[in-house]
Amino acid sequence: MLAARCPEQLDVVVTSTASDSHTWNLVYLQLAIEEAGHRVRNLGACVPDDEVVDECLTGRPDLLVVSSVNGHGFADGLRLITALRSHDDLRGLPVVIGGKLGISGTAGVHGELLDAGYDALFEDDPELTRFLGFLGALVAVPR
Repeated sequence: MLAARCPEQLDVVVTSTASDSHTWNLVYLQLAIEEAGHRVRNLGACVPDDEVVDECLTGRPDLLVVSSVNGHGFADGLRLITALRSHDDLRGLPVVIGGKLGISGTAGVHGELLDAGYDALFEDDPELTRFLGFLGALVAVPR
């Protein structure tokens, strides 16, 4: 039997980008989000864009969290958010990205990622303070 979902409990999908094979960041995020009282589906590392899109279309999460530590988060993240936002059903889905977004600095990329459709970026937030604040604000928004 499935547990009933609390009104303030979010359904969160955590994923890496297609080129990122790191998993420790995803496990860390999953544990932090679960500790905050939410359900997490961790898609793992090297997830192709179309699989992320399919998961969001079928699973209807409350939030998608994209994490990258290989330094290609900007390019991969831009491609992913473009694919997500091309679906009418996913235009309102809150999507955030964080980690190491570039290999030679990220000056100027934040605006481009936000303009492309990310709701927030978390690049230098090792204790997840800003991210957990964002998560808490989502709980407060009626759906």
